[in-house]
Amino acid sequence: MESESLRLSMDSILALFVQDVSGGVDPGREPEPLQQQQLTVDEGAELFAYKGNDVEAYAAASTPSGLYQLELLSTEKDSNFKVYATTTPESDQPYPALPFDPRVDVTALGRTTVALAWKPTPTGVLMGQPIRYCLVINKEHNFKSMCAAEAKMSADDAFMMAPKPGRDFSPFDFAHFGFSDSGFSSDRGLASNKISRAHAAKPRAPDIRRLCIGNKNLFTVSDLQPDTQFYFDVFAVNSATNTSTAYVGTFARTKEEARQKTLELKDGKVSDVFIKRKGSEFLRFAPVSSHQRVTLFLHACLDAVQVQVRRDGKLLLSQSVEGVRQLQLRGKPKAKYLIRLRGSRRGASTLKVLASSRPGGKTPFPSLPEDTRIKAFDKLRTCSSATVAWLGTQERNKYCVYRREVADGYGEEQRRREQNQCAGPEARRKSEKVLCKYFHSPNLQKAVTTETVTGLEAGKTYLLDVYAVGHAGHAVKYQSKVVKTRKYC
Repeated sequence: MESESLRLSMDSILALFVQDVSGGVDPGREPEPLQQQQLTVDEGAELFAYKGNDVEAYAAASTPSGLYQLELLSTEKDSNFKVYATTTPESDQPYPALPFDPRVDVTALGRTTVALAWKPTPTGVLMGQPIRYCLVINKEHNFKSMCAAEAKMSADDAFMMAPKPGRDFSPFDFAHFGFSDSGFSSDRGLASNKISRAHAAKPRAPDIRRLCIGNKNLFTVSDLQPDTQFYFDVFAVNSATNTSTAYVGTFARTKEEARQKTLELKDGKVSDVFIKRKGSEFLRFAPVSSHQRVTLFLHACLDAVQVQVRRDGKLLLSQSVEGVRQLQLRGKPKAKYLIRLRGSRRGASTLKVLASSRPGGKTPFPSLPEDTRIKAFDKLRTCSSATVAWLGTQERNKYCVYRREVADGYGEEQRRREQNQCAGPEARRKSEKVLCKYFHSPNLQKAVTTETVTGLEAGKTYLLDVYAVGHAGHAVKYQSKVVKTRKYC
């Protein structure tokens, strides 16, 4: 052949030899197939030699016709390579040319995004060849060729995460107080329900990503991890020949996540916490004195929240909290506690939180029974009154009863949307107050009290609320009850 061009992407030793086999062949006769030719294997003349793992090319302006032999030897491990040979390199232009400045520039950085820019290849702009750009992103190093990146991508795999176990719920029952189920209007079922939640398995993010973006020379890579270094390579690909040329790659580190502010809890003091929808808040509690136990009081004012508690980095508990909960944690000298509160997917959450290391000390939270429902007696309902009952505890609490007229059809969902469980009697109108009284019983089997709400109008619907008020004035509202007076008496 009169001229030839050879281009390689490899991790090996390359040697190119030439051997003249044209002697003795008539010009008008078709040559025999190569495998049938009886050739004398001579060492030949070495034209080109290279050792490395880069993209390499060899071209000669004028060469004799003959058999050209390419020898490849892998020096370290299994290797991949691609070869393109031609006798018309000037007209072929199989590999896209690089611009005068072949660097890839980082134009903007975010926590999960990196914006890149590079100059277009003259092969597409001047020669009109079908050029597209492909990006390769990984955390290890830059690649000198698309061939090397493809070999790495073929080794990636994924794994699945195992589902997490579920949890049990067992609401408290009024039955042992002598109230029949038929006379009790329940907002929840009394049977114990088993709920199991399996978390959808997620595939692991691949170690290397390839994105082909057409002929654009600006692109923003997204869905990256914060505070992580990534390497970015751009390849100009000739769609007609499926050959590619690598730009000079770059690397960049994504920005850190915004630092989460941590609220310091003071021993025995109530803190108000607001959590955005789907957001999280962190609380830190570091008791000054030596302690054997820590008591954590949580009052979820709206929807349930997920609570995680760590002591010196070790996870102690993780559970969902709704309403008022008291959590007992085993203490440790000089221990520090980190509390993470994760909000609801439905909306913002608010909580009242108290942490105490003092055993037996009074807290501003009133003691509550396990069941905070209000029971309405249908047989005692009149045109102007309604009789209700609720459970108390062995501790003496102050209970305040309030009423509010609501529209007919006022239901459970509307009640959940409207009511903040942490809003106490101070948020109510004076005209809505029925009475306040103190109550307790040493015998839990008899810790139930009743009250008749009078002064109601016939055929009207009312929302009844009971607040338990602690010694420091912090109130916890029982579950509201909707009652309707009789229309005719």
